[in-house]
Amino acid sequence: MPSASQVRVTSTGSSIMTAPAKRWLQLIIGIVCMIMTANLQYGWTLFVHPMSAAHHWAVADIQIAFSLFVALETWLTPVEGWIVDRIGPRNGPRLMVAFGGITIAIGWIVNSAAATLAALYIGSALSGIGAGAIYATCVGNAVKWFPDRRGLAVGLTAAGFGAGAALTIVPIRHVIDTNGYAAAFFWFGLAQGTIVFLLAWLMRAPYPGETPNAVAKVIQSATSYSPRAMLATPVFWVLYLMFVLVSASGLMATAQIALIARSFHVANVLVLAGVTTLTLALLVDNVANGAARPLFGWISDHIGREYTMALAFGLGGISYWLLGALGTAPWAFVVFAGLIFLTWGEIFSLFPSTCTDSFGPKYATTNLSLLYTAKGASAFLVPVANVIVAATGSWHLVFVITALMNFFVVALALFVLRPLRIRALERQSDLRSIGPAEMPFGVAGDRARP
Repeated sequence: MPSASQVRVTSTGSSIMTAPAKRWLQLIIGIVCMIMTANLQYGWTLFVHPMSAAHHWAVADIQIAFSLFVALETWLTPVEGWIVDRIGPRNGPRLMVAFGGITIAIGWIVNSAAATLAALYIGSALSGIGAGAIYATCVGNAVKWFPDRRGLAVGLTAAGFGAGAALTIVPIRHVIDTNGYAAAFFWFGLAQGTIVFLLAWLMRAPYPGETPNAVAKVIQSATSYSPRAMLATPVFWVLYLMFVLVSASGLMATAQIALIARSFHVANVLVLAGVTTLTLALLVDNVANGAARPLFGWISDHIGREYTMALAFGLGGISYWLLGALGTAPWAFVVFAGLIFLTWGEIFSLFPSTCTDSFGPKYATTNLSLLYTAKGASAFLVPVANVIVAATGSWHLVFVITALMNFFVVALALFVLRPLRIRALERQSDLRSIGPAEMPFGVAGDRARP
């Protein structure tokens, strides 16, 4: 097994150092754009019951719209990422994010006027396309600007998407209660889309030589893989399977948390200063979900990606079991639901960081987008939870299954992914020794720098 010093990223030659403020400004812009898209996913649960009551739609039918949103948010990102990388560092990010701002606004406005399930599905599809364009571009920018702090940078960016909804949970619920869910869809969609569109024109990716020459503390590839070459590796498919399993368990919670609270008869119980259990849980969940991403990303920058995955997903498995066993008490529901979100949200920092560590930054936006489609695949497992509940009459089996999924991913991280990544890096050393001209197609011999 090679040491970290043998396989970590190193940079040779001179480079132009950029002012630290420049890359941090780009990171902040990406975070704000992610905040503006957060409640498209994490605020969805607030709309489900009002829509069902207003139109007498079955909850399972409404959740198909959520699955479509997540699927299109993820499955089109490889195309969007390829366009960003193809156009170039200056105009690629800004054009794609501007497109995303327009599309998320239109999507929620369509949702506000939807009188049929078909119209709701169209609105959710549009907002999913826009959210994916924004997400892929902002995360791709983060991994390119911060090769030395990749886990932290991606974690902060993804935190905007995970925690951003905490800023709007109370206002959205207030608008729904006072003016109806359609008004909430319309005004929040319009405002968020406008802010994203305006910020888009300040974004860009780094030019060659603009990123620091700092050496990362974790093992990273010194070569860059094209998307085609990446798809031919077992490392990618193990990462993909792990992403699907953990994402599915978390999406079951994020999409169903209000329904779970009502099933446990704690949703409307007052717990703190007149705040209901469900409202407090949603606030805590979004903060925990966002905090997990930079926290575990930072940890992974220091102890390694796989060890951090084992820590986070192991705690996640325990959290699912505790919510299922003890969540019928209001405060227990708030605490254990929060722990689930704390140990799930980090997939959006750990997996992108691991992907770029393994396959290099040259094609990072496209490669990350291909991995991100795992979230779309996992979304179609969300309605399975409703089927299980309908068949068994409780959420107990759902929580047992999600706990086991997390424990299985822990085993994959330690005993499959880490050995595969080390062997792949050893093979890269052999390839570099034979010279770039003899390397397999799709493996770029450049040093791992944007």
